[in-house]
Amino acid sequence: MTTIKDSVALVTGGSRGIGKELVEQLYARGARKVYATARDAAAVTHPDAIGLPFEASDPRAAAALAQLAPDVTILINNAGTSSRADYLTSTEDEARRDFETNFFGPLWVTRALVPVIEANGGGHILNVHSALSWFAEGKTYSASKAAFWSQTNSLRVTLQPRGITVTGLHVGYVDTDLTTSIDADKVQPGLVAAKALDGIEAGAFEVLVDGTSEWAKAALSGPIEQMYPQLAQQGTK
Repeated sequence: MTTIKDSVALVTGGSRGIGKELVEQLYARGARKVYATARDAAAVTHPDAIGLPFEASDPRAAAALAQLAPDVTILINNAGTSSRADYLTSTEDEARRDFETNFFGPLWVTRALVPVIEANGGGHILNVHSALSWFAEGKTYSASKAAFWSQTNSLRVTLQPRGITVTGLHVGYVDTDLTTSIDADKVQPGLVAAKALDGIEAGAFEVLVDGTSEWAKAALSGPIEQMYPQLAQQGTK
């Protein structure tokens, strides 16, 4: 199990929302150092955090993190985006944007930092997923998060023998600037961050933050109409 006290963590997307809360709570739990990435490093406002410039879709920027943060033992892949692109009418660039940031972005960061974490004696990776990894809402965001979930499952098995535990965190809508246009129940970022760090310290393979993520995970084993009741309604016409 990974102890946060005296650890060195790197949080992608650490300037706002869940990422900002993670930075604050890492320090509150005694982390020795926290690197926080953002497109503009000056957007990282925690007085003790080390802001690093980073574009999540750029493999070169990910590779640079290994040089900028050579003492990391905890990596939190939090940076993400939602283009709200749908399958039939969005542009190619819109459809690709979610995958470039939500799937390839954390993959490049993980590739860059696994050797660092391993060299520092092992540690932990936490990937921030979504309940929409399991429930398709009709947008490419869901598909990118589903792919990220599969990536996490594979890396968890691959990295465990190398002394690195991998946690996947799933949550419904979170009250951040990415969800301002969505009318639904939302979880506060502080709660998400707290449960994420609890999961790291417990060595959990998976963290389900709220009822939405618990429902989505459970529904995967049921009939498809349970998750998408509109299909059952069509069958009765």
